[in-house]
Amino acid sequence: MTFLSPAWLLLLLSVVALGVIYVLAQRRRRSYAVRFTNLELLDVVAPERPGWRRHLPAIALLVGMVALIGALARPARDVRVPKERATIMVALDTSLSMMANDVTPNRVEAAKAAAKSFVDLLPAKLNVGLVTFNRSVQVRVAPTLDHASVKDAIGALQLGEGTAIGDAIIASVGAIKEMPQVVDGEHVPARIVLMSDGQTTVGKPDSAGVQAANAAEIPVSTIAFGTDGGVVNLGDRTPIPVPVDRAALKQIADQTGGVAFSAASSAELKKVYADIGSAIGYNTEQREISRWFIGFGLLALLAAAGMSLLWFSRLP
Repeated sequence: MTFLSPAWLLLLLSVVALGVIYVLAQRRRRSYAVRFTNLELLDVVAPERPGWRRHLPAIALLVGMVALIGALARPARDVRVPKERATIMVALDTSLSMMANDVTPNRVEAAKAAAKSFVDLLPAKLNVGLVTFNRSVQVRVAPTLDHASVKDAIGALQLGEGTAIGDAIIASVGAIKEMPQVVDGEHVPARIVLMSDGQTTVGKPDSAGVQAANAAEIPVSTIAFGTDGGVVNLGDRTPIPVPVDRAALKQIADQTGGVAFSAASSAELKKVYADIGSAIGYNTEQREISRWFIGFGLLALLAAAGMSLLWFSRLP
């Protein structure tokens, strides 16, 4: 922790001086205290002597003053925040298997909600794009700072047959390569976030997508939607089992240096974003924490006043 205006800390000398004056006053008080030779009379005159409690209001008052002086000095702590100059591609599965309702309300709606929430977590200056995939793959939104357009595109998605995860990764890598790779002499990091139930049925194999991602040095983090008991009902047909393939998604993440997740709660999305932050790097910023000092100082002063009124019927 550092102080942005440390000169104010000189006021702590006045607190030290007050503390010394208080101690000297207490010693003088004891020196000139009236001596009762009749202890029974002392018990009648002052049956309950405060003892050590009489010092607590003064101590709380001094602590509160220290905290408020600390607030004037503008305390700050170092906070690591992900760099805002980066590109994130969200690849969202729109295959018919995502109709399974083993995830409330169903896989695709849960994935849409998760994708929108994830976009909301991203800094405004971070480029984000959207790729959707079923049998075909489409770059719905090229990487952009207009995060609202990405969320709108997510909300308008339609399902189709097939699942082409390998092709989706390749398309995501291609969209990222369209962006500047070096800005102000620094490499612009990137990451792909793949949301799917994890079973490729058409197009290039997952290994081709992994090869493309590794060649571009772009990690792929995956989020699996669904359970082993998922089924899809297509009209009058017999329900079709569509178990989630977590192993396939984990393999993609492991082989590209990403992280695999198997849930879509807000906590998990924050973990995905934290993982992305570790991949794209951090800046260290100083954040003021004066309000914590002010709050603590006020609480200490209120405690001093409360104890003094309660025990001595006066303010300190």
